[in-house]
Amino acid sequence: MPPIKKILVIRLSSIGDIVLTTPLLRSLQSAWPDARIDYCTKAPFVSLLAENPRLSAISTLEAPPTDAYDLVVDLQNNLRSHAIVRSLRSEHLVHYRKANWKKWLLVQCKINLYGPYRSVVDRYRDALKVFALSGDSLGCELYPSSSERAFASTVVDGNRKTLALCFGAKHFTKRYPPRSFAVLLTLLLSEMQLQVLLLGGKEDAPQASEIMEALPAAFQPMVLNLAGSCSLMQSAAILERSDAILCNDTGLMHIASAFGKKLFLLFGSSSASFGFLPSHAPYDLFQVEGLRCRPCSHIGRDRCPKGHFRCMNDLSQNFIAGKILDYLKKSE
Repeated sequence: MPPIKKILVIRLSSIGDIVLTTPLLRSLQSAWPDARIDYCTKAPFVSLLAENPRLSAISTLEAPPTDAYDLVVDLQNNLRSHAIVRSLRSEHLVHYRKANWKKWLLVQCKINLYGPYRSVVDRYRDALKVFALSGDSLGCELYPSSSERAFASTVVDGNRKTLALCFGAKHFTKRYPPRSFAVLLTLLLSEMQLQVLLLGGKEDAPQASEIMEALPAAFQPMVLNLAGSCSLMQSAAILERSDAILCNDTGLMHIASAFGKKLFLLFGSSSASFGFLPSHAPYDLFQVEGLRCRPCSHIGRDRCPKGHFRCMNDLSQNFIAGKILDYLKKSE
């Protein structure tokens, strides 16, 4: 190993991608325990890393780093991260190779050259293969503050099982329809006394309202709509205290995985081949097999290009509800 005293990791966005870099931070610290590790990201995501004990400083795209580094790890690898790298002095520079051509082949031609499943966590580590970093099976890491954990303790009811529902996603084709979520919650609440917490950002509030409005009146008091009313790390602290998570392919899924929570994942246009399944956390994956139009995008679309949205509409609420109930009842 070459002598490394100062390291900069760059990942500008988004929530899930940044969470998935945390095992690499652990590997870097293990390889160079005396090194200073800094991180550069966009300002909205600083809170994901603010309490991470492995980091010495966090800079942003708006206020980029200016120090010299022995090692710069560019996990974003785009024009903005390249501009940051060019402004720095570094002894060693590595880039994460995204293999966008494989994504294109899978989306456009349905040719899958990814081979056996490999997590993005492992692909990030590949960027440093010249240093032969070791990995582990400890999964991702997040560190809510004491105040964020105190907030979560006022929300989560310790007398009932708590199911967190992360119903949002940036793109339409990654979102299970709100009325379908309402049907699913009705099935669950008909069988078990649960506390259900709706988690999401302000942009997700309209979908949360639609879920609430579609629920039978008798079950609405059992569901707490927190969409848009919690900070990102307050939501993380709530996920940390929840018993199970029902979610789309979204950043909150990866946040929940950092606490080793049982995840019930709904994949529409998403494909596991892209490497974004939860890292070293238990999960059940629900997806419609055999659809020739899947995946229609590697990030999601604002509408179903075929018009039928079968990748989400064909998921069975009864089957999903049965799996969730089996898990929660066994864990009582």
